[in-house]
Amino acid sequence: MSDPHQELDFLSDSTEATSTRFVTFIGGSLKRFDLAVTSTNRFYGKKLVMDLHNGRTAILGTDDLDEEGYLEHIYQLNEEEGSELRTFLYQVLGEPYFTD
Repeated sequence: MSDPHQELDFLSDSTEATSTRFVTFIGGSLKRFDLAVTSTNRFYGKKLVMDLHNGRTAILGTDDLDEEGYLEHIYQLNEEEGSELRTFLYQVLGEPYFTD
Protein backbone atom coordinates (compact mmCIF):
# COMPACT_ATOMS: atom_id res chain seq x y z
CA MET A 1 0.00 0.00 0.00
CA SER A 2 1.41 3.40 -0.94
CA ASP A 3 2.08 6.12 1.61
CA PRO A 4 -0.66 8.81 1.33
CA HIS A 5 1.85 11.39 2.59
CA GLN A 6 4.42 10.81 -0.14
CA GLU A 7 5.53 13.83 -2.13
CA LEU A 8 4.13 14.40 -5.59
CA ASP A 9 6.31 15.45 -8.52
CA PHE A 10 4.22 18.14 -10.25
CA LEU A 11 5.07 18.66 -13.91
CA SER A 12 2.62 21.54 -14.25
CA ASP A 13 0.18 23.36 -11.99
CA SER A 14 -1.54 26.52 -13.15
CA THR A 15 -4.87 28.29 -12.94
CA GLU A 16 -6.47 30.04 -15.89
CA ALA A 17 -9.76 31.83 -16.53
CA THR A 18 -11.60 29.94 -19.26
CA SER A 19 -14.84 30.27 -21.16
CA THR A 20 -17.28 27.35 -21.42
CA ARG A 21 -20.19 27.10 -23.82
CA PHE A 22 -22.94 24.62 -22.90
CA VAL A 23 -24.90 23.35 -25.89
CA THR A 24 -27.74 20.86 -26.24
CA PHE A 25 -28.97 19.78 -29.67
CA ILE A 26 -30.67 16.86 -31.41
CA GLY A 27 -29.76 15.82 -34.93
CA GLY A 28 -31.62 13.78 -37.53
CA SER A 29 -30.56 10.58 -35.75
CA LEU A 30 -32.59 11.80 -32.74
CA LYS A 31 -29.49 11.47 -30.53
CA ARG A 32 -29.36 14.21 -27.93
CA PHE A 33 -25.98 15.89 -27.50
CA ASP A 34 -25.26 17.73 -24.25
CA LEU A 35 -21.83 19.29 -24.62
CA ALA A 36 -19.51 21.61 -22.75
CA VAL A 37 -17.01 23.33 -25.06
CA THR A 38 -14.23 25.03 -23.11
CA SER A 39 -11.96 27.64 -24.65
CA THR A 40 -8.54 28.02 -23.06
CA ASN A 41 -5.12 29.42 -23.88
CA ARG A 42 -3.70 25.90 -23.67
CA PHE A 43 -3.73 23.18 -26.31
CA TYR A 44 -2.56 25.34 -29.23
CA GLY A 45 -5.99 26.87 -29.79
CA LYS A 46 -7.89 23.60 -29.65
CA LYS A 47 -10.89 23.31 -27.34
CA LEU A 48 -11.89 20.84 -24.64
CA VAL A 49 -15.11 19.16 -25.73
CA MET A 50 -16.93 17.15 -23.06
CA ASP A 51 -19.97 14.97 -23.62
CA LEU A 52 -21.89 15.58 -20.40
CA HIS A 53 -23.87 12.32 -20.73
CA ASN A 54 -20.96 9.92 -20.74
CA GLY A 55 -18.15 12.10 -19.39
CA ARG A 56 -15.92 11.57 -22.42
CA THR A 57 -13.66 14.51 -23.13
CA ALA A 58 -11.29 15.31 -25.99
CA ILE A 59 -9.04 18.17 -26.99
CA LEU A 60 -10.24 19.01 -30.49
CA GLY A 61 -9.49 21.32 -33.38
CA THR A 62 -10.85 21.29 -36.91
CA ASP A 63 -7.86 19.18 -38.00
CA ASP A 64 -9.12 16.39 -35.72
CA LEU A 65 -12.55 16.48 -37.36
CA ASP A 66 -11.00 15.38 -40.66
CA GLU A 67 -9.68 12.14 -39.10
CA GLU A 68 -12.02 9.37 -40.23
CA GLY A 69 -13.76 7.66 -37.31
CA TYR A 70 -12.04 9.82 -34.67
CA LEU A 71 -15.16 11.38 -33.12
CA GLU A 72 -17.04 8.11 -33.38
CA HIS A 73 -14.30 6.34 -31.43
CA ILE A 74 -13.85 8.99 -28.73
CA TYR A 75 -17.52 9.59 -28.04
CA GLN A 76 -18.77 6.05 -28.86
CA LEU A 77 -21.04 7.19 -31.71
CA ASN A 78 -22.34 5.52 -34.83
CA GLU A 79 -21.51 7.03 -38.22
CA GLU A 80 -24.66 9.18 -38.46
CA GLU A 81 -24.26 10.55 -34.92
CA GLY A 82 -20.57 11.26 -35.58
CA SER A 83 -21.50 13.19 -38.71
CA GLU A 84 -23.98 15.32 -36.74
CA LEU A 85 -21.43 16.10 -34.03
CA ARG A 86 -18.80 16.87 -36.68
CA THR A 87 -21.16 19.34 -38.40
CA PHE A 88 -21.72 21.17 -35.11
CA LEU A 89 -18.03 21.19 -34.14
CA TYR A 90 -16.94 22.66 -37.49
CA GLN A 91 -19.05 25.69 -36.50
CA VAL A 92 -17.45 26.20 -33.06
CA LEU A 93 -13.85 25.00 -33.25
CA GLY A 94 -11.18 27.37 -34.43
CA GLU A 95 -8.10 26.46 -36.38
CA PRO A 96 -5.23 25.19 -34.22
CA TYR A 97 -2.10 27.30 -33.97
CA PHE A 98 1.40 26.13 -33.22
CA THR A 99 4.17 27.98 -31.45
CA ASP A 100 7.86 27.15 -31.09
